[in-house]
Amino acid sequence: MAEAFEPRIVAFLCNWCTYAGADLAGTSRLQYPPNVRIIRLMCSGALDPAYVLKALLEGADGVFIGGCHPGDCHYQNGNYKARRRVALLKKILEQTGFDPDRVWLRWISASEGRLFAQTMTEMVAAIRAKGPSPLRGQWGT
Repeated sequence: MAEAFEPRIVAFLCNWCTYAGADLAGTSRLQYPPNVRIIRLMCSGALDPAYVLKALLEGADGVFIGGCHPGDCHYQNGNYKARRRVALLKKILEQTGFDPDRVWLRWISASEGRLFAQTMTEMVAAIRAKGPSPLRGQWGT
């Protein structure tokens, strides 16, 4: 009998908003799947798309990028920079035949712990429905 597929998701979270929202979800004891590995960034605008590609190439089934709501960035326009980069990255992924819907960008503030938990639950379900990344296992992962 085949083992059920459990997605591996790498999450890059803005320190000031989405990471704090994830912390609030934890301290509020809100449940969400344990499939997510969090990497804290000072700002979503500081995320180099090369790190998203690296995660995907190394077998991550999905990548989540979380930042402050537009207009609320602690670094003025970092989230706008992230939005432009992710849009370009998704076009590149699509042109290379990789499903761009495996990369999610969402705005979640520090007070939205429930939204963070719901979003992670939704993403894990969506990636589970897509199945494993076509790159999973290619490099010994």
